[in-house]
Amino acid sequence: MNALQLNIQQLIWLAGVGQVALALGSLAIPTVLNWKVELAKPQPLIGQMFWTYAGYIFVINICFGLLSVFDYRELTNGSRLAMLVTGFIAAYWISRVLIQFLYFDRTNFPIGKWHKLGEVALVAAFVFFGLVYCGVCYLNYIQLS
Repeated sequence: MNALQLNIQQLIWLAGVGQVALALGSLAIPTVLNWKVELAKPQPLIGQMFWTYAGYIFVINICFGLLSVFDYRELTNGSRLAMLVTGFIAAYWISRVLIQFLYFDRTNFPIGKWHKLGEVALVAAFVFFGLVYCGVCYLNYIQLS
């Protein structure tokens, strides 16, 4: 194993820990953003769909994190599967950053220094995840060639 692989594996492990922490931290979002009150406004089906999507996102983030923490070596082995999995994770996080800046209506974003600091930290984490997995996908691609 060369030094580059070791460093990449450490970054994958760190990204995995970050994704698990992000998922666990996201359990506070319903309280912070007052989802109970906000989701009582639309018809019940919309609220149910919202909670379903939130659950899927939570599970995906946990699974990406656990995969990265426990199987970081396999994610750098140069296989087609490693390339596709890391490419998918990269696309997931890059699309999250793009959605944040190109789609979200910022009119009703919470205000205050703690909310702003939280947003900066989250976006930094999303960018970090996207860059790590994009780089790993590329390294897997190079090994396939």
